[in-house]
Amino acid sequence: MYAQAVTEGISVFAAAGDAGAAGCNEDQSNATNGIGISGFASTPYNVAVGGTDFGDTYAGTNANYWSLTNSATYGSALSYVPEIPWDDSCASSLVATFVGYSSTYGANSYCNAAGYNITTFAGSGGPSACATGTSGGSCAGYPKPSWQAIVGNPNDGVRDIPDVSLFAATGIWGHYYVFCDSDTGNSGTPCVGSPSGWSAAGGTSFAAPIMAGVQALVNQQTGSRQGNPAPTYYSLAASEYGPTGNNTCNSTLGNGTANSCVFYDVTQGDNVVNCTGSLNCYDPAGRYGVLSTSSNSYSPAFKATTGWDFATGIGTVNAANLVNNWPTGSLSPNFTLSASPTSATVTQGAAGTSTITITPQNGFTGSV
Repeated sequence: MYAQAVTEGISVFAAAGDAGAAGCNEDQSNATNGIGISGFASTPYNVAVGGTDFGDTYAGTNANYWSLTNSATYGSALSYVPEIPWDDSCASSLVATFVGYSSTYGANSYCNAAGYNITTFAGSGGPSACATGTSGGSCAGYPKPSWQAIVGNPNDGVRDIPDVSLFAATGIWGHYYVFCDSDTGNSGTPCVGSPSGWSAAGGTSFAAPIMAGVQALVNQQTGSRQGNPAPTYYSLAASEYGPTGNNTCNSTLGNGTANSCVFYDVTQGDNVVNCTGSLNCYDPAGRYGVLSTSSNSYSPAFKATTGWDFATGIGTVNAANLVNNWPTGSLSPNFTLSASPTSATVTQGAAGTSTITITPQNGFTGSV
């Protein structure tokens, strides 16, 4: 379905999920099934949208980014706000450090000391698995698309998510989405008055349709449908980050980032969640462990790093710069399809014929 959609020019955006790297344990207290990701979000034909939180509370810089009073339209943000991976779990290294714990695992860790924030709520990300059957006894994922080539993306041979991220937090750092719903008969909040009286929530299911809205602005600017925009996202990001990353677009700079950034590279924090059991769970002592790529040592699943990472993908988006820097024209290999005749009337029991012609453009030589 996704493949047909992008062939017709329709872009597909899918929420990466809300359980950190524990995609099989969404809405649960602990990860018990190890590392896993959303099958809906991990095809090569969709854009997987992950989640971030604002990092100003952690850095103690709230006053730099928010006015003490709202505008007439209730706005109060002063500039771009630094971002960190969305992670509400006690296994978050940033949360644990902020409240005074040196470790997220072990008997005296934040997760085990008092049982705080035992939850898997976090922006999801991880490698594709179990999408194409078994190979050599292993559960194989979608093969890595050729366009998913950028600093930070591992040479693991499979499709990795997310591709991009947007704000998706649910409030642990004091930030969340406010929204209204005119269907008051089904728990909706009337869309009147100050947003402080509206509903509050978060999740990648907010981020994904918002990213689709950003893409709609791209389509409006270019006057054309884009199909799968992921290859262009990665091309733009690879140009911006280069082989070693781009410090001027590091999200931790907040209002100090360069004006030219299309993507903001989230390099601080992780989307690690607490776990129990033996699957990808590092638990040296105590009731709760933390999700790790190794059960014998702490190898967090997953940290934000320079360039692409499993916690936030490419990073987050400057919508205006993405729209204004979108490449125009047929700059990459492509092809067109034509049919002759363009239609045929076929009665029951009979047959009709139409010849489909493929016309390569810009050096296209692939299979169709």
